[in-house]
Amino acid sequence: MRLLLVVNSFASSVTARNTVVVHQKLARHHDVQVVETNRRGHATRFAQDAARRGIDAVVSFGGDGTLNEVATGVAGTDTALAVLPGGSTNVFARTIGIPNDALEAVDLLVGALGRDAISPVGLGRCNGRYFTFHTGIGYDAAVVRRVEERAALKRYAGHPLFVVASLRTWAFGYDRKSPHFTVTFDGAGSPAPVDDAYFTIVMNTNPYTFLGNRPLDLVPGTEPGSGLSVVTFTSMNASHILRSLGSALRGGGVPDAPWLDIRRDVRSLTVTNPVSFPYQLDGDYLGETQGLTFEHVPDAVRLVRSGT
Repeated sequence: MRLLLVVNSFASSVTARNTVVVHQKLARHHDVQVVETNRRGHATRFAQDAARRGIDAVVSFGGDGTLNEVATGVAGTDTALAVLPGGSTNVFARTIGIPNDALEAVDLLVGALGRDAISPVGLGRCNGRYFTFHTGIGYDAAVVRRVEERAALKRYAGHPLFVVASLRTWAFGYDRKSPHFTVTFDGAGSPAPVDDAYFTIVMNTNPYTFLGNRPLDLVPGTEPGSGLSVVTFTSMNASHILRSLGSALRGGGVPDAPWLDIRRDVRSLTVTNPVSFPYQLDGDYLGETQGLTFEHVPDAVRLVRSGT
């Protein structure tokens, strides 16, 4: 096969050594071209160009943000998407059973490519941009914004940085008194809008993320072949949030609660407010907006099934 290996050398667990080893292992069996990203959006342009040239698969070696860009670049084309974990969390890779070590994962990838183990999967789409595992709106995005302000520490601090950012954002960086937006579900027979939303997570897969080796399990059964799951918090009360997150860490998902709105198998929805609110896609902070439109796109990308 003809492969394009897209490397984000700034990702948390990507090194010069493991990049060389990954390249060598792939090149024993395939024609491999290597490119490195150096700015946001670069991976998408590499992937789009590869699809235009008829490359068989683009291998994303980086974190969740790099994967998001590559998936966006190959979505809707015959060029397949392959995943190697190179970030601090690697949510999508781990969700589909890929080991969290690139050198272990590349051996499985070589085997999957040799078997032509490729099949289509669905993605979420937000304002025209694809996402592989989730979009966070409101408080969640404000936390990611604070983490990205300290991007130099992310490679070394990892999950502790996210915990500290979450606490500081809750205490000082997010309005906990007034709702931030309205969530409206589209289609006949849809439930009433959620008018008092403080933050929402729109999921294409479950878990939402990982804390170390522990999955944060919000809505079990959420997978690319189904519709989106949508979890909305209608309270910023600390005890409410901690009770829900504690349940998620114990497994089995978050239970119904007065401060939660949980929807499954959602095909489309909108999030709006007259005042702008923050959002992030697959862990990348994208700024503030007054409106988001979501849809689930079945069979959006051809995925190399290299998970265990």
